[in-house]
Amino acid sequence: MHEKPTHVVLAVVLQVRDGRLQVLLWQRAQAPFTGAFALPGGYLLSAETLEDSIRRHLAEKVDVCELSHLEQLVTTGDPVRHPSEWQVATAYLGLVPSDLDPELPDDTDWHPIDELPETAFDHGAIILAGRERLRAKLSYANIGFALAPHSFSISQLRDLYAAALGHEVSATNLQRVLLRRELLEATGERRASGPSGGRPAALFRFRSRTLEITDQFAVLRPPS
Repeated sequence: MHEKPTHVVLAVVLQVRDGRLQVLLWQRAQAPFTGAFALPGGYLLSAETLEDSIRRHLAEKVDVCELSHLEQLVTTGDPVRHPSEWQVATAYLGLVPSDLDPELPDDTDWHPIDELPETAFDHGAIILAGRERLRAKLSYANIGFALAPHSFSISQLRDLYAAALGHEVSATNLQRVLLRRELLEATGERRASGPSGGRPAALFRFRSRTLEITDQFAVLRPPS
């Protein structure tokens, strides 16, 4: 056991894909936890900030640079979290808009959070912490901008919120809440009708694409 801990940075990178909230994981080829899946990240270098470090690891190891939001999530220093060294880990929550599809290495892929594979170390618990942070902020902040494309219909946004929250969301209620909080604005454009026809849907965008607390006491609850 080292006299002083090493320090690693990790990223819980989330995206709504195929209607499900998914997390980016890579499969370990070496011990410990050979074959298990892990969060992207690595060691903190000398004179490197935590945020610079995780952005470097994401760019170098999994080629993910298109984050719409990044925030520090949790720091854990359990001496037994790593079997062969004393290791402190600082995890970040990163979000990718639903209309992006980053090119990934062969050992890296997206995994639905509700069907996680075997994970290394304490990464499973960190992933769930990231999901809960996102769900909370969808209620009291404008963080939906980080999951959504630049413009969207209300039904598209409803589907993103439902996937992230894990329960159905009323498009009408969502629109009313977000417009009342002045988070959305109409683009003046409409989405083309689908094969079944119908009136083209109005398109909206978030007024701000930086994080803002909008109602610190609000909770988006499942339908009763």
